[in-house]
Amino acid sequence: MAIPGPKSYPMVGTMMQLIFDEDGLFYSERKRSKAFYPIYKRWSFTLSLVCLINAEDIELILNNIKHIKKSHIYDFLHEWLGTGLLTSSGSKWQNRRKILTPAFHFNILQEFVGIFNRETENLVKVLERDCDKPYINVLIPITEFTLCSIGETSLGVDLGKGHTSYKEAVHNFGVILTKRIIRPWYHNDFVYSLAPLAQEQRKAVTVLHELSTRVISDRKKLFSADGQISYSDRKRLAMLDLMLKAKYDGADIDDEGIREEVDTFMFEGHDTTSMAICFALMALANEEKIQEEILEEIEEVLGHSGKLPTYNDLAELKFMERCIKECLRLYPSVPLIARVAGEHIKTHTGYIIPKGCDINIYIYDLHRSTQYWENPEKFDPDRFLPENVARRHPFAYLPFSAGFRNCIGQKFAILEIKAALCCILRKFKLKAVDTPQQIKYKSDLVLRPVGEVRVKFVLRK
Repeated sequence: MAIPGPKSYPMVGTMMQLIFDEDGLFYSERKRSKAFYPIYKRWSFTLSLVCLINAEDIELILNNIKHIKKSHIYDFLHEWLGTGLLTSSGSKWQNRRKILTPAFHFNILQEFVGIFNRETENLVKVLERDCDKPYINVLIPITEFTLCSIGETSLGVDLGKGHTSYKEAVHNFGVILTKRIIRPWYHNDFVYSLAPLAQEQRKAVTVLHELSTRVISDRKKLFSADGQISYSDRKRLAMLDLMLKAKYDGADIDDEGIREEVDTFMFEGHDTTSMAICFALMALANEEKIQEEILEEIEEVLGHSGKLPTYNDLAELKFMERCIKECLRLYPSVPLIARVAGEHIKTHTGYIIPKGCDINIYIYDLHRSTQYWENPEKFDPDRFLPENVARRHPFAYLPFSAGFRNCIGQKFAILEIKAALCCILRKFKLKAVDTPQQIKYKSDLVLRPVGEVRVKFVLRK
């Protein structure tokens, strides 16, 4: 039984949309997902891929270690990230995962809360300065907040003080990457290497590597010959320090490997969390009753004294967490993930996905499927009450992927979002400027709006 798909043409296959309508690509893919549900195929030049939308088939991929390899589009990250946790596979991936897992232990995460609180206080000052305006485009201050938070928790660098070129390079790399992904002719390394875009990418990567390499060199000087850390003015930085300690203890990781992982954390950790917070602010601005319920819970846990939250305080914010999960359902920061079929796969609907085929898993469409979500466009945090979660297919909700390659930093991300919302909602009432229906998206690795995400901030009395 042939896998269905849109009309194809010689050479370009089914990718005409990429050539003639890049701006409408996000929405054309949504239409195809509905038209061909639960599976369809795309191809062009040497590219062959299958798109999956339903949980039963997705589970076959994510729960089988034979399909652990990421698709070829992740190779485009190698110039910056090398073959770190995001882009590696096989024994190297398993080794890196083992080394990095302790960096996200709750004892380490507790120390990060202080950084989140400090950066959130800086964020609130920026929002307060502009709250007399009709609205704030939250993309700008929230991106600065998450980038500074990631810079300090992964590298130990305060990116709020200078480092403009680094922040610009992070942004530029993301823009360049998206342009390459949606242009199939740039998937060929030789063709891409001749393009001006490749030169821009090399310039950005040079800046990115300069900072991480220098910081790693500086941090190594704080270790004694026997691998003991010898500084006293800072707490341990879990990501960088733990990897340096692992290296001194004989783990299979060198300086280049350490750089790969801190670069990976910088790449994965700032943009995804930034967009999650932006969409959460927009969503809550449109749900004033829910917004006030969150504030009541915050005040119940923290009181009215202005006390900054601890790790344990944030863990008690159960209703807020359900709201965050609902935001991530409606606005998954990573709207698709991609794998390679490690062997022939027979789907639940009887189709055969051939070995070696790229597989796109459309999380955005999965999270809006009426097969798993009643009235899917409605904002309803009760979907994540334990009894409702238990009734749902475990692979129907994938904001952090699932299975063997689930996101190692998901607890970190939820903690950061909680800390940000906690501080913001205590200080401001959010007023809607745009409805969710007015936000338009563009095709990208991260769910990203075409324009601004506008929210009105009103100081609470």
